[in-house]
Amino acid sequence: FVVCFFSRLIFGTLYPAYYSYKAVKSKDIKEYVKWMMYWIIFALFTTAETFTDIFLCWFPFYYELKIAFVAWLLSPYTKGSSLLYRKFVHPTLSSKEKEIDDCLVQAKDRSYDALVHFGKRGLNVAATAAVMAASKGQGALSERLRSFSMQDLSTIRGDSSSTVPPSVTVRTSSKQSQPKTSRSASEGTGSSGKC
Repeated sequence: FVVCFFSRLIFGTLYPAYYSYKAVKSKDIKEYVKWMMYWIIFALFTTAETFTDIFLCWFPFYYELKIAFVAWLLSPYTKGSSLLYRKFVHPTLSSKEKEIDDCLVQAKDRSYDALVHFGKRGLNVAATAAVMAASKGQGALSERLRSFSMQDLSTIRGDSSSTVPPSVTVRTSSKQSQPKTSRSASEGTGSSGKC
């Protein structure tokens, strides 16, 4: 299997890719056509191979036959890719070209519509999640900010923070009791400062 994979990679893909490059560089139309026919046949072979590997991999010498087939396609003596293209692929594609083009246009339109539909759904889900997270996090954020502001108030007083009861820095629910506690705490610090 590994030998087949590397043989196919080298002889089925890299070797033809290099010679396709040389055909493009030389701008020889004959070489263009030759390598385009090869790539069309190789694409069909790779597609068919995806399914045949599932059902025929148990067949004796299956991988060796695949290597031989790729060599036959490439050989300048057998001209396998040219033969298959001219005898089977070109006549079949020519007779079915209109139907294939129509199917491709319909598939393109459907895929675009599906992409737009799923994109809108994804944005709606993301927006809903963001709103939910913000609404859940708003209460926690305001509590956190409130607790920080009370701590900041206690540190502004300086060393007198030790005389402030802990209920003032943590508890923020009662607004009326808070100023009284703060006044008594500041009066206590003021009277202790006079002594």
